[in-house]
Amino acid sequence: MRAWLRTFSIDRPRWGWRRAAVMARKSGWAVNNKRVRRLWRDEGLRVPQRRRKKRLTGIGTAVGAMSPIRPNVIWAMDFQFDTTADGRTLKMLNVIDEFTREALAIHVDRAINADGVVDVLDQLAGQHGAPSYVRFDNGPEFIAHAVNDWCRFNGTGSLFIDPGSPWQNAWVESFNGRLRDELLNSWRFDSLLEARVIIEDWRTDYNANRPHSAHRGLSPAEFALQWTSTHQPQAA
Repeated sequence: MRAWLRTFSIDRPRWGWRRAAVMARKSGWAVNNKRVRRLWRDEGLRVPQRRRKKRLTGIGTAVGAMSPIRPNVIWAMDFQFDTTADGRTLKMLNVIDEFTREALAIHVDRAINADGVVDVLDQLAGQHGAPSYVRFDNGPEFIAHAVNDWCRFNGTGSLFIDPGSPWQNAWVESFNGRLRDELLNSWRFDSLLEARVIIEDWRTDYNANRPHSAHRGLSPAEFALQWTSTHQPQAA
C-alpha cells in the first residue's frame, strides 16, 4: 500500500490523500480514509505548494440559478489562455456539462472567434445533441450574431452571466482552475500541436478517472454512465 501511494503521488501530484483513498479502493485495496491518511502522512507525501498562478482569462456558474437535473441541459463555456515556449498565445475554449461535470471539449488554437465557437458547438451537438441552454459571459465571441443564430436555430437558450460575476459560472470556473493547477502550471508546450495532444489527453483522463466529491467519488464519465443506466426508459 505504501508503494502504491508513493507511485500515486508521483502520477497524480495535485490530487492529495482523499482522492488517493478513492482511487485505491477502485484499484482493489480494502482501505478506509483514515488508514490512507495515516500512511500518506507516514510517507511524507503532500500536494506540492501551488505555484503563483498565471493570469486567468474568462469567467466561470450561478450554481443556484438553474441547476440542471439531467445531462445535456446546460453546457457552460469559457475561454482560458496560456502560451507556448516561444511566447505565442494559446487560447482554449472549455465546454463542460454542468450536471455530469464532463469536459465535453477543450478546443485549443492560437485564436478563436465566434465562428470558431460555432464550429465547436456544431461538433458537440453532433455527438450529444444540442443542449437546452449554454451559459457564458458577455465576451465578444459569445454575444456575436453567429453564436446567437446557432442557439436560435438549435432551440438552445443563452444564459449570460452578469459582468464581473464569476460565481455565476462556477462549474467551468472550477474546471479552469483544475486545468491550470494540474497541467498548465507545470507544462511548457513547445508547439500548438503538442499543446493540443497533451491537453486532450488530460481531458480524457479527467473525464474517465478524476473522482468528484459531488458524485460521491465517481469520475464524470462513471457518473454519466450510472445516471444513464438508471434512467433508461422501461420497456412496455
